[in-house]
Amino acid sequence: MSTIFIRVAGPGDIEQIQEVRNAVTENRLSDPSLVPDSDVADYITRRGRGWVSIENGIITGFAIVSITDRNVWALFIRPGHDGKGTGRQLHDRMMDWYFEQTDLPVWLSTSPGTRAASFYRKAGWEEDGLYGKGEIRFVLNKQKWMSRPPDGEDA
Repeated sequence: MSTIFIRVAGPGDIEQIQEVRNAVTENRLSDPSLVPDSDVADYITRRGRGWVSIENGIITGFAIVSITDRNVWALFIRPGHDGKGTGRQLHDRMMDWYFEQTDLPVWLSTSPGTRAASFYRKAGWEEDGLYGKGEIRFVLNKQKWMSRPPDGEDA
């Protein structure tokens, strides 16, 4: 059994981050050119921070949050590597860092009826209406994040 390692993402990770983003089956990009490498670099170096999960030398997932925009820009797991708790580890590392930087709420959006929507509800996010083209807008505030149950316990 291999060990999953999580670390801060850097510009050298962008190629594999893009591979993961374009391999997912839910919340697919209709046009991958709409998210160029320069946008990923901007989000992980200037707007906020990103993290990658690595297993057997390859990036199996990533998470990126923007302090500037106060939103989760991305959280994706490479198909075939889901169901191992990696998404939750990336999410929790990202949210811990975000709320160390600011007390302001953070938001994200995802398509309704997806595994992602269920994941965020379970992680304590609250629905806050619709966003964009019928996506669910979720919000998480610092108080809710800091008062979550200890690891391994569900709310």
